[in-house]
Amino acid sequence: MTDLDTVLGNAGPTGLKERIAAELEAVRERSLAYTDTDDEMLVRQHSPLMSPLVWDLAHVGNYEELWVLREVGGIEPLRPEIDHLYDAFKYPRKDRPSLPLLGPAEARKYISGVRGRVLDVLDLVDLTDPAPLRSGGYVFGLVLQHEHQHDETMLATLQLSRRPGLVRDGELPPGRPAGEPEVHIPAGVFTMGTDTVAWAYDNERPAHRIYLPGYWIDRHPVSNGAYMEFVEAGGYRDPRWWLPQGWEWAERAGVEAPLFWARDGDTWWRIRFGREEPVPPDEPVQHVSWYEADAYARWAGKRLPTEAEWEKACGGRGYPWGEADPGHLGRWANLGHRAARPAPVGAFPDGASPYGVEQLIGDVWEWTDSWFQPYPGYRCFPYEEYSKVFFGETYRVLRGGSWATHPSAVRTTFRNWDYPIRRQIFAGFRCARSED
Repeated sequence: MTDLDTVLGNAGPTGLKERIAAELEAVRERSLAYTDTDDEMLVRQHSPLMSPLVWDLAHVGNYEELWVLREVGGIEPLRPEIDHLYDAFKYPRKDRPSLPLLGPAEARKYISGVRGRVLDVLDLVDLTDPAPLRSGGYVFGLVLQHEHQHDETMLATLQLSRRPGLVRDGELPPGRPAGEPEVHIPAGVFTMGTDTVAWAYDNERPAHRIYLPGYWIDRHPVSNGAYMEFVEAGGYRDPRWWLPQGWEWAERAGVEAPLFWARDGDTWWRIRFGREEPVPPDEPVQHVSWYEADAYARWAGKRLPTEAEWEKACGGRGYPWGEADPGHLGRWANLGHRAARPAPVGAFPDGASPYGVEQLIGDVWEWTDSWFQPYPGYRCFPYEEYSKVFFGETYRVLRGGSWATHPSAVRTTFRNWDYPIRRQIFAGFRCARSED
């Protein structure tokens, strides 16, 4: 959703409630589809980097209970004894399998009971109430985006499981010749962040004006084929291209290529949701860490864009193509698990920004050169553990969403962040360079 006045003016509170109810139904269908498997698959930890799938399933319900039922609805806790189990800050992911978690059947029953009461609260709440959690249905946007984000996390867990039979192969438009590989973004002042996106998170606010010198940015994300050239040129064996801490990490972890890649003779293969297949050279590379992206950029004589440069390249709109919600049409971007892979480079010319930069939204999260820091005038809302506790020089910012990101959980101002060593996420990058 974009401007709140537009939302309420076009649909009115009743129409907005109907849309929220439909979105709640859709996200729950998605969550249940990703966990529609045997109990052993749900309770097993497939990687110490990730929670068991059953933890994510119950966690989205517990989060929804906390914010909608307790904070807005004033309803007594349904299962207060499990709150600590599903507090994302209480126990690290690697320790969660040892907790007395709800089993798969009990988790499904719990989240269903929460959802029924949430719909009752939605029916009664006044969305024109100026209270921040109620105004424009903000609390419902909060839980919707949160659940979609966990659905993407569950997809990453399923990919790490390498279990066959999980791939979804929808149709994607073909790529096309890339044309000029770089786009020039002229120097000037632009507005970063937002004050008007109704369901934006606190870290996207406030809107503020900043000046950027002119720069060049890649028209498309870096492709598998281009990244293969770096690998085959010895990029993983040459410390010249790596920051010292990145080189130390790559050496210690034995990293030689993107995660899930392996070479057999002259062919690079990848594992995608349990299926072994040749790496398609025309897709954006994914499953690379920030350190790998940074090393490639140095090898190519470029650098990673700052998040301000990335956002300016979008052209100052809600989405690079304008204000139209991407929905599920697939005209402008590859989002919402339309297919379990990035679209080929050049597949979405209609999604280009006014500057001509393409595939900024969808396909792969894009690493930037920026640390996750608050904007000037930042105000925490509604809780510190969403953004504030992560600010500093520990996490790098990613932008733009991936093929697995739901359309409601991405926009040009949306900020994601992760450790620079993370590779299990659906992350790639594009390069930039300063004016000569």
